[in-house]
Amino acid sequence: MEFVDYYSILGVDKKATEEDIKKAYRRQARKLHPDLNPNDKDAHKKFQQVNEANEVLSDPEKRKKYDQYGKDWQHADQFEQQRRSQRQSPFSSGGQQFEGGDEGDFSSFFESMFGGSGRSRQTKFRGQDFNAELHLGLTEAMETHQQTLTVNGKNIRITIPAGVDNGQIIKLKGHGAPGGNGGPAGDLFITFVIAPHAGFKRVGNDLYTHAEIDLYTAMLGGETTIETLKGKVKLKVTPETQYATKIRLKGKGFPVYKKEGEFGDLYVTYDIKLPTNLTEKQKELFTELSKLK
Repeated sequence: MEFVDYYSILGVDKKATEEDIKKAYRRQARKLHPDLNPNDKDAHKKFQQVNEANEVLSDPEKRKKYDQYGKDWQHADQFEQQRRSQRQSPFSSGGQQFEGGDEGDFSSFFESMFGGSGRSRQTKFRGQDFNAELHLGLTEAMETHQQTLTVNGKNIRITIPAGVDNGQIIKLKGHGAPGGNGGPAGDLFITFVIAPHAGFKRVGNDLYTHAEIDLYTAMLGGETTIETLKGKVKLKVTPETQYATKIRLKGKGFPVYKKEGEFGDLYVTYDIKLPTNLTEKQKELFTELSKLK
């Protein structure tokens, strides 16, 4: 596996603190996000590399292994286990030591361990799991659609079911790092990040929004048209509707994950807009109304 310099990808040095790495990741993620670089065909790949670098360097255990073993860091546990076995074995020749060795020593060890020299037991090792984030808008999450991810230089086309939730994790079996010595590949875990929407709030499968109606419609009743995530809907307003009145539109909410044809509800809260710049006649009429109460 080709060595990838995670420190260089995030733009930090090897002495960077956890806070330095966190800040660098946020800076690079904002800079390289595919949505902000629509004309850069490599933006998605760069963004995935930034996520991968952050996943390793923000985890103290993974970072320690990466710093010590370089490109072979994913097999560090197997290396340590094998080295302990060699030290404890009464048949160990004692001829090969790895203390203080450079990356070449580790690579040579792994080549023999995974079948290069044939001197070590041919143990199969499962590959490292990968983790990635997939950012979606609320309207994107409403529709079943396909997207192509680039993970470790490989394009993976996935179908995203309608109704995925913020923070939901799905597993793609066998799409992680390749296994050692013919072992199975690791898995890819994708975490969905659903961006907030300016006009709608999602709670489970229900949606919440506000609709503005004028004072006359609120008092006398009538009709109003509101925007939903699926288009416009015309509503009847009952007379004497009060401020903050909430109504429910059954089945107009978010699709239920992996349940075709099932939806949550849409809750609409009415905001009443008071008239401004009243004419003298309007003021007189409101004055008369106030005397009748």
